[in-house]
Amino acid sequence: MSSTGTVPTRRLGPGGPDVPVFALGSWNIWDRMAPDDRVALIRRAAEVGAAFFDVAYYNMGPHAEASRTDLYFGEAVREAGLSRDDYLLCGKLWLWEYPQTGFAEQMTTSLERIGVEKADTVVVGDFFGELDIRQVVVDVQAEIDAGRFGSWGVNNWPADALDLALDFAAAEGLTPPTFAQLKYGLVRRAMAEGERYGRYFAEGRLALQASDAFEGGILVGKTSPARKIGADVGGIRDAIVAAYPRLEEIAAGFEATPAQLGIAFCLANPATANVLFGASRVEQLDDNLGAIELLARVGAEPLRDATAELWLDRAVAADGTWAPPAA
Repeated sequence: MSSTGTVPTRRLGPGGPDVPVFALGSWNIWDRMAPDDRVALIRRAAEVGAAFFDVAYYNMGPHAEASRTDLYFGEAVREAGLSRDDYLLCGKLWLWEYPQTGFAEQMTTSLERIGVEKADTVVVGDFFGELDIRQVVVDVQAEIDAGRFGSWGVNNWPADALDLALDFAAAEGLTPPTFAQLKYGLVRRAMAEGERYGRYFAEGRLALQASDAFEGGILVGKTSPARKIGADVGGIRDAIVAAYPRLEEIAAGFEATPAQLGIAFCLANPATANVLFGASRVEQLDDNLGAIELLARVGAEPLRDATAELWLDRAVAADGTWAPPAA
């Protein structure tokens, strides 16, 4: 890893940009903060070299809830005094209403709401039902050619669809996806470390962007989250809550916080380009910086060995679907 400020950088897949290993974002994170706190967090992220923001327009499909989080982010980043060259922006292209609502329309809306002309990269998801993968790759390329972003990744795509996208892009000279944004962390490892996605990472065809590593806050002590959090694939959330005290014990043994342990675990996997988390206070971001020191001090394999018992989704198939344990 190389360093930019305090936070190191890694490559976001082949042909992707160098990015900080920290990525700030989450569902509606900027809605949950006071205006001054938004500005302070953005400034602090820039100071430590972690100015990578995942920001989406959440008003489609199951998230048609008139969120203003992207508007608040745009206001705050300008108030913080950052120029567009001072930070990296990851947007979203949703498949819920695609192709009726095309990528060009989505990008126009999203960029106008944030108040910028381009993103640096985007995530295309969520995947469901029948989808013309070749057309998705063509439509993504059209937005790249229009200068609206330079690279792209996928969110929880099945392996056969991802194979088709990679192969079609290579055959047609189009831009392939360079990373996969997946649920990944101490308790959920099956999809990212399973055979289907694991081979992409091992072959260097994709990088991993770890999301939902704190399970909506449960793994940092908020064991009864009041806000909307990610899907509970495999129905293991009660087991995750029950495992939190043990996570605390392991973290304390390393003289670390649970958040530091969770991020350090993700970064111990060389496939991980960055970890997407929803810090909403400067103090949380500063605490998370300790994950970098923890990984350097302890090492990747000792961290993985010490946390092996926390892997709770072993019965979830490598494509993210539930498979009953073997008899």
